[in-house]
Amino acid sequence: MSILPERLHFENQIQSTTSRFFHTLGLRKILRQSNFSKTKGVSCFDIFSFIFSLVFTGKNLYRIFEAEQHSVPFGKHCIYRFLNNRNYNWKKFLFLLSQKAINPRLSPLTDEDRVRVFIVDDSTFSRNRSKSLEMLSRFRDHVGNRFVKGYRMLTLGWSD
Repeated sequence: MSILPERLHFENQIQSTTSRFFHTLGLRKILRQSNFSKTKGVSCFDIFSFIFSLVFTGKNLYRIFEAEQHSVPFGKHCIYRFLNNRNYNWKKFLFLLSQKAINPRLSPLTDEDRVRVFIVDDSTFSRNRSKSLEMLSRFRDHVGNRFVKGYRMLTLGWSD
């Protein structure tokens, strides 16, 4: 008995669910509004949807590209360039995506007199003892006024 058909069915189901989610939110338009564009090659939407689906399939980027027979139509350097491009406005993307997800669904549930706000937080997730983790980098922590090895977590919350 093989687990591969179950796994393939699970991955196809995740892919259809995420594509429906992206279509409902109009993710292509949000990416364009946030300066996500490429002149040639694979589109930013395809790269983003691949990275997004990794979270739900439980796969690791390193393991996918380590396998000899991977079915990804682009290389790991394409993903790294996508994630590190300075022209892409990630904060605007997160804001527009959250606004598009929250306003039609949660706004009708609250009273018009209440104040509704977005809360933007870019916290530091320090990993100073780590040596080689995926996407690990050194950056300036503006709170501690020093350089830290780790991750920057951009979080957007909503409150009424």
